[in-house]
Amino acid sequence: MRFTGVAGRSLINRSLLNTTVLSSALALGLIASPVIHAQEAASQAEEAKTLPLEELRRFSEVFDRIKQAYVEPVDDAKVLEDAIRGMISGLDPHSGYLEPDAFEELQEHTSGEFGGVGVEISQEDGFIRVITPIDDTPAKKAGVKAGDLITRIDGESLQNISIDETISRMRGEAGTKIVLTIIREGEQKPLEITIVRDIIKVTSVKSRLLGDGYGYVRITQFQSNSGADLKKALKKLQKEQPLTGLVLDLRNNPGGVLQAAVEVVDAFVDEGMIVYTEGRVASADTKFTATKAMAVPDVPIVVLINSGSASASEIVAGALQDQKRAVIMGTTSFGKGSVQTVLPLSDNRALKLTTARYFTPSGRSIQAQGIVPDVVVEEAELKALGVSRFPKESDLTGHLENGQGEIVDEELAAASKGLAERDYQLYEALNLLKALSIVR
Repeated sequence: MRFTGVAGRSLINRSLLNTTVLSSALALGLIASPVIHAQEAASQAEEAKTLPLEELRRFSEVFDRIKQAYVEPVDDAKVLEDAIRGMISGLDPHSGYLEPDAFEELQEHTSGEFGGVGVEISQEDGFIRVITPIDDTPAKKAGVKAGDLITRIDGESLQNISIDETISRMRGEAGTKIVLTIIREGEQKPLEITIVRDIIKVTSVKSRLLGDGYGYVRITQFQSNSGADLKKALKKLQKEQPLTGLVLDLRNNPGGVLQAAVEVVDAFVDEGMIVYTEGRVASADTKFTATKAMAVPDVPIVVLINSGSASASEIVAGALQDQKRAVIMGTTSFGKGSVQTVLPLSDNRALKLTTARYFTPSGRSIQAQGIVPDVVVEEAELKALGVSRFPKESDLTGHLENGQGEIVDEELAAASKGLAERDYQLYEALNLLKALSIVR
């Protein structure tokens, strides 16, 4: 996926990174080594000898007909650029041709700061669909939700408009307004949502204590520094209170840098496979294994996922699930199990090409399947049934006192009730953590 704008810079390195969404949707950082080994180059040269000459002649014929007969004069360079885009778009939803601006955005995005509305989108069968609004961004605050279909921007239809053009229309100076027309499941008519663009700084890792030693860590997306930020957050939590359990929240996390996902898993396990990739060429085959260092003791972990959890999020969830290090809770994830390599071209352009599939430690490919949670908990809104309260012993006139003072933590009980109303899935995750702690 590509975001609706980017600011900041990060260098392309030789380590394998991973994109999170659809090719012309919001790019979250990918990049593998662009090196083509000599053996692979020789293989490609051999294939080049058998190019389909008839199809190439047809391409030349179409190009010539356009130049001669189209209603208006056309620029040769533009026609050829369009042809390249069409050639790449026919491969799969994640491959893409990056012109200078898009290539620069891709390099910048892993810094975690970009301009726009803060929504990740994909294109499905001609529709622009929201994968997820990013936390603490204008889109999230305005009420955009995962799964929304965007049909118009500022009143102009998006029919037959490319994803890149859609992204371009969403971008703009901070403080300017944009109106999205949205079709949402369950709504009788289209919604019009006004969003004020802003410079968006995404905080990758957030953490807090839920009480009684139960920690909560949310990773909003996997940036280059997410692994280090997670370890800092865990250290801070353990300094405040020894941990007896942890909730790792990956809901609506569209992924990002693969190496960051590996570092997150490595913080919780001390041995074994984390993830591996397989492709057609040798350089696409990689394996990542855990190191001995762990950032958190062997306490129960519940990982929350949903349909907005993609790519690097699924790597983390799949690895912890296969290693039986965590219980996965929520709903089935997005199912983005392919790796893209960014191959720089001339004139500040690049080719983003799907080069491999990644697999969980047990050999599962989650491509188009997703991670199925161990415990399914749908997003829900908790409402009291309004049943009359039955009298208790403490309500009886003249009841005996406890003799040990007040032992019910009313403040904690109220906080728990509030959590159930605000975030039912997190409430259930906390309950499961408590049960696991009791069993231990």
